Amino acid sequence: MDWRHKTVAVFFLLCSLTDIRAMGQTPDVCSSCHANATCDDKSDGSGKVCNCMYGFVGNGRTFCQDKDECQIGANKICGHHTSCHNTYGSYYCTCLSGYSPSNSMSSFIPNDGTHCQDIDECQVSGLCGEGGRCMNLDGSFECHCEVGYQVHNGAQPFHPQRDKASCKVIDCGQPPSAEDMMLMSATGTRYGSVAVFDCDDGLLWRSGNNTCVCGADGAWKGPTMVCEAKCGPIPFLANSEVVWHDRSVVIHRCVDGYHSWRGSNVSICDNTGVWQKATLTCIAKCGPVPFLANSEVVWQNRSVVIHRCVDGYHSWRGSNISICDTGIWQKATLTCMAKCGPIPFLANSEVVWQNKSVVIHCCVDGYHSWRGSNISICDNTGVWQKATLTCIEIKPAITDLVVFNEKCLWWKAEKYEDDTEVYKVIYMGSRAYQRLFHDKRKRFLNSKADRLQLCLNLLPATNYSISITAVSAKFTVTVTTNTSLKAPQAPVIYYREVETPLPTLRLLRPTDTLDQISLYQVFVLPVEAVMVFDCTSPGNSDFSSKQKSLEQYVTAQIQVRRVGREMNFTVGDGLYYGGFYNAPLQNGRDYYIILRAVSQWNGDFKSACVLWAKAKGTSYVIRISSLSAGGSVGLVTLVILGGYSYSWFSKM
Repeated sequence: MDWRHKTVAVFFLLCSLTDIRAMGQTPDVCSSCHANATCDDKSDGSGKVCNCMYGFVGNGRTFCQDKDECQIGANKICGHHTSCHNTYGSYYCTCLSGYSPSNSMSSFIPNDGTHCQDIDECQVSGLCGEGGRCMNLDGSFECHCEVGYQVHNGAQPFHPQRDKASCKVIDCGQPPSAEDMMLMSATGTRYGSVAVFDCDDGLLWRSGNNTCVCGADGAWKGPTMVCEAKCGPIPFLANSEVVWHDRSVVIHRCVDGYHSWRGSNVSICDNTGVWQKATLTCIAKCGPVPFLANSEVVWQNRSVVIHRCVDGYHSWRGSNISICDTGIWQKATLTCMAKCGPIPFLANSEVVWQNKSVVIHCCVDGYHSWRGSNISICDNTGVWQKATLTCIEIKPAITDLVVFNEKCLWWKAEKYEDDTEVYKVIYMGSRAYQRLFHDKRKRFLNSKADRLQLCLNLLPATNYSISITAVSAKFTVTVTTNTSLKAPQAPVIYYREVETPLPTLRLLRPTDTLDQISLYQVFVLPVEAVMVFDCTSPGNSDFSSKQKSLEQYVTAQIQVRRVGREMNFTVGDGLYYGGFYNAPLQNGRDYYIILRAVSQWNGDFKSACVLWAKAKGTSYVIRISSLSAGGSVGLVTLVILGGYSYSWFSKM
């Protein structure tokens, strides 16, 4: 839009003056226009002007260069999962691999609502091959093997083209052979197949499972059956070992360190299925009983001795049994310690476990361990080696957190020593009226101070959640705040002076569509000498009446979500816009058309106004007042100089 027609203030004064017509010949402006420009009539009818075409920027005469729309990023201009492609004078969008445009075209420009959506590759039958199960992902897919199949040449999940993997049927091969057993039958060799075994002749099935199953790992599992001689397990003789046996005869002998004293060394399985057990007795050859300090023997035989601590001592640790093995005593490891008396006391702690020589302490409720060992030990001298645990009162690391000036934080820090604490501050902002808006940032602060202050760069008209974490204390506190609404930018319009009862006017939206504007209102002001327009006025609220008074009134209200990058609006077409009647303009009357941008949030209301057009223009004065800028009233005077209009703002 031509900068000479922009209105940069909230308050305006328009004074229509008699056109100053140029004298002499008018130069041929159109012949000087750039190849990528058009020659247009000036809005005030004073001549021609060169304007760069859509997709180009420049002065319209000496240069009009291509505008790279993609430089703001594919996500912002095309949407998620897209690539942006700049062209000479325009651009187009394509979807990333795994996504397709909702308009089914190979490329698109998203002004019609086209977006990139996930392709469900799993709709293609057999994509994962035999035994494979397809699972769709956002922008891709992956394969898993069904029961009875396992991944070949890779691991699951897998992508068949990328990983060159596939699902292969599980085959365990022939069932394994087992000692004392024979295979009776098998249902196959694949996953889930079952093989059945039985004991060899002369043996009985005593316990376990006689089946073998082909498992998911491609290996047979089982059998677990135990086959024994008809008389059962081989007889056990103390301190002896078996040197030979078959299913009915066992020969025993004494182990090293023992010698045969008396009895038979042969066990026989008789015809009744009962072992006639050997009567061999083996005795140890280890010598004197081992000595343990501060202990005594309470029981013994030739190979085993049991010890215990004498009076005044208690068992601290170790085994209390000595065993004669191969003629050498495997000495007991029992340690007998002197008794230490009452358990040590630690402030703000309690005992959670104890025996005669060890005590474990922990802090009571409301306190936590700061430093030191939590174990007290009774040593060999009968003295407690007392725990060094220090228990300190639990206090929140962050207290009295408040928000002031909409963007600054203040809090108190609780620290136990003069240490530096690291604070991690995460703040997230959202706007209910702009679902695409998201502001998430973090800050770190190192400080030894007891009272801290931090100011953040928070955006206006936003709900914020702010969390502060004291890193070493592992303590987090959260607070919420709302930033206030600021006045919106003045709408970008093409000012016109027309002589038609149905003027069509044009509005351009800013490139940043995340602005704070909620709606647009169109005001009609019949021209009558000196008039005052208040930009903060709510306007005519009669939504249904088709009879408009001669006073100023709202002829249309349009929600911003219904406005694209550009809007053309015809005043007086007799339709309803947002519940307001767009009344036809009366013949023979002069009107000013004013466009108001409104921001609404949390009950707050801010606005900005611009003069959009004059219909059937005559020479009058208009004053536009507003209370949205500190309660002052502004005056804008429009002066016609050399065929161009200039505007300035002054306090009244």
